[in-house]
Amino acid sequence: MSRVIETSRLTLRPWRAVDHPSASRVYGSPAVHSRLDPRLSLSTPAALRRTLVRWSAEDGRPVPEGHWAVELSEGGRVVGGLSLQFVPSADGDLTIAWALAPAAWGRGYAAEAAEGLIDWALHEGPVTEVFAIVQLDNERASATARRIGMEWIGESGDAERRQQVFRMRHGQLSVAEHA
Repeated sequence: MSRVIETSRLTLRPWRAVDHPSASRVYGSPAVHSRLDPRLSLSTPAALRRTLVRWSAEDGRPVPEGHWAVELSEGGRVVGGLSLQFVPSADGDLTIAWALAPAAWGRGYAAEAAEGLIDWALHEGPVTEVFAIVQLDNERASATARRIGMEWIGESGDAERRQQVFRMRHGQLSVAEHA
């Protein structure tokens, strides 16, 4: 299964260790960093380098789980990142997460990239549904999930960290593609 995914304006590709400056513009931004899962330690340049090395070693894995750089097809500039991760649960749910450098916000890149990755996961892998877990106050991410046709299914978490849960099933994808 190829880990390079093309959309109309973007290339989703494996991260490379040399992507550190681009990854810093994405994950080092306070506006982005405050929205990241606290378990993802990217707070220092050294931690980000270690993470990029780990992510770049994922290329060639036979499952849809992994991390992708979001690169503009025209010019090759990395503007964001995506991940598909199985969360530890009874069902082993697959979740998608996206992050864009603030300079790339408002252009539809997050929706295009997320839709491309979900389409790939649902058609190329042994996946029947993909979830997005979004902080309650993250209106941009909630809007992106809805824009690509993800269904809001409820909230989860504890009193301190409530989150919205969105889902895309294989049957919904074809409806969203043709809407």
